[in-house]
Amino acid sequence: MTRYLIPLLLMALASPAMAVDAHAPAASGISIALFLVIIAITLGITWWAARRTRSASDYYTAGGRITGFQNGLAIAGDAMSAGALLGLTALVFSKGFDGLFYAVGYTTGMPIVVFLMAGRMRKMGRFTFIDVVGARLDSPSIRIFSACASLVIVLFYLVAQMVGAGQLIEVLFGIGYPYAVLLVGALMVLYVAFGGMMATTWVQIVKAVLMISGCALLCVLVLHQTGFSYGALLADAVRVHTSGSGILAPTSFARQPLNAFSLGIALMLGTAGLPHVLMRFFTVPDARAARSSVLWATMLMNCFYAMIFIIGFGALYLLRKNPQFFDAHGSLLGGGNTAALHLAYLLGGNALFGFLAAVAFATILAVVAGLTLSGATAVSHDIYGSLMRSRRHGRLDERTEMTVMKIAVVLIGALAVVLSLAFRTQNIAYMISLAFSISCSSTFPVLILAIYWRRFTTLGALCGGGAGLATSLLLTILGPSIWVAVLGHAAPAVSIDPPAIITVPLAFAASIAVSLLERSLMRAPVSNLS
Repeated sequence: MTRYLIPLLLMALASPAMAVDAHAPAASGISIALFLVIIAITLGITWWAARRTRSASDYYTAGGRITGFQNGLAIAGDAMSAGALLGLTALVFSKGFDGLFYAVGYTTGMPIVVFLMAGRMRKMGRFTFIDVVGARLDSPSIRIFSACASLVIVLFYLVAQMVGAGQLIEVLFGIGYPYAVLLVGALMVLYVAFGGMMATTWVQIVKAVLMISGCALLCVLVLHQTGFSYGALLADAVRVHTSGSGILAPTSFARQPLNAFSLGIALMLGTAGLPHVLMRFFTVPDARAARSSVLWATMLMNCFYAMIFIIGFGALYLLRKNPQFFDAHGSLLGGGNTAALHLAYLLGGNALFGFLAAVAFATILAVVAGLTLSGATAVSHDIYGSLMRSRRHGRLDERTEMTVMKIAVVLIGALAVVLSLAFRTQNIAYMISLAFSISCSSTFPVLILAIYWRRFTTLGALCGGGAGLATSLLLTILGPSIWVAVLGHAAPAVSIDPPAIITVPLAFAASIAVSLLERSLMRAPVSNLS
């Protein structure tokens, strides 16, 4: 596959018909050099990891040889994605402190994972969180359901990252969005198919360090413009924004408190149900390392999200004083998610622009690789593996499972490319919140009840998790993100967005009610005989 990537990139760069606005920051020699260096580093990591990936355990969990600190960097790398950098900066740039709601929500979910799940999952599972559910509810049906729910969550999250990747490469090289997305999809498939979890983990570690370094540098440059006074930065931002001091309060959420509460539920509980995050607890040697990895991740994430607000308000203030970054309609060149990139170009020229774009691209590659690995694992290990084990009475050929895994990687990558074309105009951070909403409505209730409630039954898990998954999908489709933005209707059929405030209680209630009813029916014949 490697021999196809360079021609694909050259074809994309040579396509004048697909070019974006000529006034956007274009790729200079240093930008292209930094981009290619990042590609070379990640490909080198993949080659190194592929030589050390020999078994299913190596492929799925890096053989459990990752330390707590390394795993913490990798988990933080998932959160410090280009979706967070570009999407949250765009939210702060356009709406001010409304973006704070998302950042706080992302980090508050991590303590839930630490105190309720990390240690127990590491003791009960082998490769995925579905192994934990399967250990408590031993049935192929619950494994298949959990795997299908994981695939839906992974696709929503993956499409958000692919949209960010497309817009990033579009701005960096001036190539068309479809070519950019295709390039990212090809690289993603290459990393996961050959390197597995080992490659994914080390790419995430490297890019987490680079991301923190790049954001810290950008923060210093922004604060230098205001005498290193955050208060002065906010005052300058208020002066240039059309809403004035309204950007210093969460105004849109104040107008829609039900939506704000629902979003808070989704962000706080959704983290504890994300398959690609939960999968990381099996890459460390023991439960103690699993807990320490989440603590390291939480500290790093808090530092990152604090820097996002300096970058976001810096972009709000500085870019609005420079009309060359806007088109005739007053929109940012390259799309609303590119505020951080334009700010880097304004403050550091092509060097900083190229560095941040290259780091953001490495971030996207790492996150989409982790997501694709998680989704493909659900297909090969949980769906295919469960069906074949039931047919072969527990025996399963590991080599065949790995082949299914790699086929699934290619199919998921292709589907992600297609969906990212449809969701091109959506804000990345907002799209990620939809994945969190589906996660906390389907996988989280089943997992938490399977760990802590002894009376939980397989039928209860299927009914409760199925109800949460189906209603969250249906209400998301009927909401503004799809019903209006993608399907083109004038108004959403359901105004609550995301629908977590409805779907999470429904999933828990259905799980508990069906489990109790099933157990009472099982005891009924005995009581009648007595």
